[in-house]
Amino acid sequence: MNHLFLVHFTFASILAATISFYSKPNRSLYSEHNNDMTNVKIKITVNDRTFTATLLDNKSAKAFKKLLPLTINMLELNGNEKYGELKNSLPTNASNPKTITSGDLMLYGSSTVVLFYKTFSTSYGYTKLGSVDDATGLASALGSRDVVVTFTLDK
Repeated sequence: MNHLFLVHFTFASILAATISFYSKPNRSLYSEHNNDMTNVKIKITVNDRTFTATLLDNKSAKAFKKLLPLTINMLELNGNEKYGELKNSLPTNASNPKTITSGDLMLYGSSTVVLFYKTFSTSYGYTKLGSVDDATGLASALGSRDVVVTFTLDK
């Protein structure tokens, strides 16, 4: 009799767990899916030109995404980058990339957004947010002076 009770109890437990699994949404899978940054596209607009960029899947890029849409007056620096200050700090994980590539979108410190339009070697540390998918024409669109840049989600 005890053996039969044990088999019945085990079967009932498995059945209950199965019903519970299929009748309730899996919260952890749901949460991960909603926060997934794989292939998150943004648009970077300079004057009449728009470029598409892909954000990385990191805390800094997720925090940056939450700020969008965002328009920043970006200042010219060194003939290879535009930079602008954010009102708030973002999480960072800076490292030296050794080489900056045209189209890199980075964070310098915790509140300076940098958009690079030339490729060059660097000794500075940045937190990478993402990069422009096709940087052709980015340098000419940004020009040699300060410029207003708008970042929006690509729907």
